[in-house]
Amino acid sequence: MNLSELRPAEGSKHSDTFRRGRGHGSGNGKTAGKGHKGQKARSGAPRPGFEGGQMPLYRRLPKRGFSCRNTKEIVAINVDVLNRFDDGAVVTVEALLDAGVIKNPKDGVKILGNGELTKKLEVKVNAFSASAVEKIQALGGKAEVI
Repeated sequence: MNLSELRPAEGSKHSDTFRRGRGHGSGNGKTAGKGHKGQKARSGAPRPGFEGGQMPLYRRLPKRGFSCRNTKEIVAINVDVLNRFDDGAVVTVEALLDAGVIKNPKDGVKILGNGELTKKLEVKVNAFSASAVEKIQALGGKAEVI
């Protein structure tokens, strides 16, 4: 089985044009899928999150801090990790993925200056620290921001 072959179970999905409450013969007549009586069977049923007048969970829990919706999750790598590449190699995000240095590049990759670099490399990633650029260029390599 492949992901491309997955389908919902037979009869589990209705189309958006399905007409509820149009008689027994339609297969969804009488109560039209709402069961018998009760608040949820009637028109004007409560909104999502309503707990019958009890203080809802989303209001009971404390709210703290701030979450910026525009943040980027950058994966940081130290310069000494780049020693696993061959001398004169071009190091890109794809090359880091193939080598198993990173699993998921998320919003970008940044090279930090911790450790020692012993090989001349051409590094093309999203960001560099100043000390990382110095160490790469000191060996005759190139640090290029993509």
